[in-house]
Amino acid sequence: MKEKVKNIFFKFWYWYLSSIDKNAEVTFMNYGYSKDNHNIELKETDENNRYSIQLYHLIATGVDIKGKNILEVGCGRGGGLSYINRYLSPDLLTGVDLSKKAINFCNKKYSSERIKFLQANAQKLNFQNDSFDVVINVESSHRYSQIDIFLDEVYRVLKPDGFFLFADFGDNNEIERLNTQFWKLNFQLIKFENITNNVIEALKLSTQGREELIRKLLPKLLQNLGRNFAATIGSGTYNSFLTGHYEYVLYVLKK
Repeated sequence: MKEKVKNIFFKFWYWYLSSIDKNAEVTFMNYGYSKDNHNIELKETDENNRYSIQLYHLIATGVDIKGKNILEVGCGRGGGLSYINRYLSPDLLTGVDLSKKAINFCNKKYSSERIKFLQANAQKLNFQNDSFDVVINVESSHRYSQIDIFLDEVYRVLKPDGFFLFADFGDNNEIERLNTQFWKLNFQLIKFENITNNVIEALKLSTQGREELIRKLLPKLLQNLGRNFAATIGSGTYNSFLTGHYEYVLYVLKK
């Protein structure tokens, strides 16, 4: 029941964003990353999304992706793949998401970029075995009903010696289940990092901007829901990170 309610909420959220975000201001939907206020170099047009971009930068530079064929599962509104495309010199990029609204948005927003966006279920990827050098999954898997099937699919579509770059949050039990599933598939662990404190730092630094966007886009009735979704300071989601109920982890795994 809990999963059904969660899926209904996210479907509604994507539909609602597509309806109200007329100027395509929301292109990232992750909580961000910051470390001692260190900033990566960005173009001025990317500054509004600095902390979300820094999370993608941390994840995508876990291995050398220059000239690689990359798949992002759960691409959302496409901001992450666009950053990777414009800054990190991959060869081919494919983004998939369950939401048709999100994919339509991406195909319109990034029509000038070399990225292919397709609607697909993370637990049933329509690609041949050994298709990609790198699979990326950022802050998406906590919404999947069967994480084990998703990981089976990632392992299947990765080329031999390919890399899985993964970041998400969950409680202690959920993180433990993830570790178990990774080992079952014989992934080689290249890197593990708990980045909860860095996510909290990013949320503190980005709260003002997120609050402004929430007040701009959402009616008062939905603003508290928006704050919880965006994990602004004082929200239930933010407090779950602060108290240690949620942990945010990053993995680099090799097939």
